[in-house]
Amino acid sequence: MAVAAPQHVGPRDEDLYKCVHCGLCLNVCPTYLETGLETESPRGRIALMKAVREERVGLTDRVIPHMELCLQCRACEVVCPSGVPFGRLMEATRTQIRHRRKGPLARRFLLWLGFRQLLPHPRRLYLLGRLLRLYQHTPVDRILRRLPGAAGELQQQLPALPGRFFKPRAEPFEPAGEVAARVGLLSGCIMPLAQAPTMEAAVRVLTHNGCRVVVPPGQLCCGALNLHGGDRDQAQRMARRNIDAFLNAGIDALVVASAGCGSTMKEYGELLADDPAYAERAHRLSAMVVDITEYLAALPLKPPTGTLSMRVTYQDACHLAHAQRITAAPRLVLQSIPGLELVEMEDPSRCCGAAGLYSTLQRRMSKRLLESKVSSVVNTGAEVVATANPGCMVQLETGLKRTERDVRVCHVVDLLDEAYRLGDEAASL
Repeated sequence: MAVAAPQHVGPRDEDLYKCVHCGLCLNVCPTYLETGLETESPRGRIALMKAVREERVGLTDRVIPHMELCLQCRACEVVCPSGVPFGRLMEATRTQIRHRRKGPLARRFLLWLGFRQLLPHPRRLYLLGRLLRLYQHTPVDRILRRLPGAAGELQQQLPALPGRFFKPRAEPFEPAGEVAARVGLLSGCIMPLAQAPTMEAAVRVLTHNGCRVVVPPGQLCCGALNLHGGDRDQAQRMARRNIDAFLNAGIDALVVASAGCGSTMKEYGELLADDPAYAERAHRLSAMVVDITEYLAALPLKPPTGTLSMRVTYQDACHLAHAQRITAAPRLVLQSIPGLELVEMEDPSRCCGAAGLYSTLQRRMSKRLLESKVSSVVNTGAEVVATANPGCMVQLETGLKRTERDVRVCHVVDLLDEAYRLGDEAASL
C-alpha cells in the first residue's frame, strides 16, 4: 500500500541545484557507459529529479525505472567539480519512490520481509542462515543451480555458507601482548553468515596488531540496504541501536570490514541530523568509524613475515573508493606481504554490479557489469582477486565460476591473516 509522503521526503533543493550539467560524470557512470542514454547518467537523473521537484513531470512508471537502474556506486561524486552529493540525492529519491508508489505486490512483500522482518533481527538472520546451510547440502540445491535462465542464475548467486557463523559476544578478543587500543568491530548482517572466516581473520589481524577487539551483542545490521532501498525510517532505527551499542562499549575506534557498511556508518551524523536525541551521538560515532584497511595502514602495521608467493589483483569496492575515497590503504596492506605480486586490473574502481540487492532486482545490467569485471580480472593473469566488501566477493565468485577459471576471491584481511599465520608457524619450528 502506498504511503503519503511527508513533506521532508525527497531531495533537498540545496543538493539538487548544485549540478551545473557539465557532463564530467558521464565518463565514470557504469549505467551510462553501458547504455549511452542520458537518462541513465547522473546528470540525466538529476534533471529528472528537478522535473519532479518542479512538478513538470510526475514520479511515474516512466521516470522511476531510470532511478532504480542507478547502482548508487557514487563514482560521479569523485569527479564532480560542484560537489553534488549524488548518493544523498538518490537515497532521498528512493525514499520518495517508496512513499509514493505501490509497485508489484511480490516485490513489496520481499522488500518488507528483508527490510523489516530480517535485517533488523539478528536471531532471525542466524536462523535463516542455518536453514539455508542445511538446504545447500541437499540435492535440490544442486539441481536448481543447473537450471537454465533466471531461476538457475538466482540460485547461483547464493553464496555457499561456511560450517560455522561468526557471532558477537560479551567478552572482548584479547591480543597476546600489550593492549595498544580498544576497538569495536561491526559484525553486520551478511558477513557473519556468508564470510564468517573473513570476520575471524579480521579479529586475528587486529589482535595481532595489539588491539583488544569488542564485538558487542547489542549491534544490528548497519542499515545500508534499507537506506539505499528507500526505507529511511528503519535505517534510522537501526543506526540508533548501533550508536548505543558501540558508544557504550568504550572503544577508541569502530573498525568495519565491509565497505558499504563503513560508508553508511560514517554518514550516521547526516542520517540522524534532525534527531535531537541522537544527532550529537551519531556525529561522535561517525567520527570513530574506519575501514579495516584504513585502520591497519595507519597503525603502522606490524609487518608479516610469512611469504605468499602469488599474483594478486585488487578490486576497488565502490563504497570504499568513491564514498570513503580510500584506495591506497588496501594496496599498502597487500604490498606489505612478502612474496605477493600486486597487479592492477583495467578500471579497478568500476562497479562489479553487486550493489546490495541490485544483482537480484536488476539482473540484466548487473550481469553485463559483472562480465566486464570478470574479463578485467582474468586478463591480469592473477591467481587471486582481493576486495573489501562482502557483496563484491559474492558477485565476483559468481562470475568467475561461470568462466571455470581457477581464481580465488577473498578479502584483503584474509591474505594478511594468512601471511601472519605462516610467519608464526615458521617462527615456532
